[in-house]
Amino acid sequence: MIKKFLKLLIILVIFIIIGKMSYGIYKEMKLSDGPTNIVEENETEENNETKKIEIEKITTAYKGYIVSAKLMIPKINLNTYVFEDYDEDAMWICPTKYFGPEPNEVGNYCIAAHNYDKENMFNHIIELEAGDIIYLSDNKNGQVEYKVYDVYKVKPTDNSPLEQDTNGKTEITLITCSDYSSKRIIVKARAG
Repeated sequence: MIKKFLKLLIILVIFIIIGKMSYGIYKEMKLSDGPTNIVEENETEENNETKKIEIEKITTAYKGYIVSAKLMIPKINLNTYVFEDYDEDAMWICPTKYFGPEPNEVGNYCIAAHNYDKENMFNHIIELEAGDIIYLSDNKNGQVEYKVYDVYKVKPTDNSPLEQDTNGKTEITLITCSDYSSKRIIVKARAG
């Protein structure tokens, strides 16, 4: 009787693992290769204002690294720090600033992280869609709300997601590996 129960339990665990992997593969296959260039038609000067919210100060250091921002994405329950400097060792602990201006300033603040299954990494950013909300907090500008406007994949050699010409807008770009590091998942979001 116990052997039958253990066999059933093992089969159930295997099906759960296969199901979880299949869902991840399905979500990645839905992403387009390259940006979709979605632009909201009814964008006005009033809508371009950056939404700033006063918050308590974030920590300036975590596990021996300097923290420049705090990233929160409610849809995927992500709440993590962003280290100030890109560093291979630091990326095993938290996302890091990869390129761009200071957090929440005009330009394209690029954040890179691994996608392995750890609560503060980018393993679930593939679930984000246009219209989802991202919050980025720093000690200079407070908390700024961003809205996702594009999610896509590129080859690792494609540097276009790092582009800094944002027409005076404040943007963030989230970057993580995909397809066994043969591609990068890119999430683009704009303040306002």
